[in-house]
Amino acid sequence: MMEQLVIIGSGPAGYTAAIYAGRAQLKPILFEGFEAGGSPGGQLMTTTDVENFPGFAEGIQGPVLMQQMRQQALRWGTQVITDDVIAVDFQERPFRIATTDLIMYTHAVIVCTGATAKRLHLPGEERFWNNGISACAICDGTNPLFHNVEIAVVGGGDSAAEEALYLTKYASQVHLLVRSDRLRASKTMQSRVLNHSKIQIHWQVLPISAHGDEVLQQIQLQDQITGAISELKVNGLFYAIGHRPNTRLFEGQLALDSQGYIKTTGKSTATNIAGVWAAGDVQDHLYRQAITAAGTGCMAALEAERWLAEQANAFSFAA
Repeated sequence: MMEQLVIIGSGPAGYTAAIYAGRAQLKPILFEGFEAGGSPGGQLMTTTDVENFPGFAEGIQGPVLMQQMRQQALRWGTQVITDDVIAVDFQERPFRIATTDLIMYTHAVIVCTGATAKRLHLPGEERFWNNGISACAICDGTNPLFHNVEIAVVGGGDSAAEEALYLTKYASQVHLLVRSDRLRASKTMQSRVLNHSKIQIHWQVLPISAHGDEVLQQIQLQDQITGAISELKVNGLFYAIGHRPNTRLFEGQLALDSQGYIKTTGKSTATNIAGVWAAGDVQDHLYRQAITAAGTGCMAALEAERWLAEQANAFSFAA
């Protein structure tokens, strides 16, 4: 099977790339995933209210937004395959894409496999996910559930400091839970956190369980030195312990940075391999928002369209 363009991954980046590629009559094939990196649709499939995606004044449920994007991609001729890509070969042309059931060859690829927020997998975590526990303050911090109540943030780096500061806009108090005896954040961020009247830092502690009725009401903490266990009454717990880009599939195939994200060139979504682009959280460790992922999905599709047009004489496309 020879194709013009294959998109690996879904979510805002993958579906947006498919919409643009479909409108450009590239007849894209999109592997939306099955188990690898989470369910098809990406991280928004585990998010309830999305209130910062333009066009939805009253907000929209994450899974609903992804379903609408998927339907739009289908409308423009995308062939969506609900399967995981298990191997790629970008060293030879055409590129080789393999799943457990088929092998496909393509002239161009857009990678949109996203990233996965690291979790602590506490007892009670699944029960209170989106009911008090989250991994994105910017996404969920405005939820009325977190207004004028005490909230905890886990982490000690810049992301944790930024999330703690952001949450002070809504919470009555923010407890920053640091697993070591120091912050890893930049000096500027440390100063802001240490001097904020609404932030209390708990050193050398780690949450070990989450409790409540319908929503989170308290967590148990363990002192990392003594092992002593204490309780902290909070209505929110935010993880800021990093993300893991879903790039294992591309190790040895594409250039990755020190954190495992795909390297792209300048303002482009181009990778180090001509004919391969990367969009969304798989190449973005800074913003990690649905709207920025969709934006880079658009960019990748436009770049792929132009590149394929330039290569038209070299490639023989099926009608």
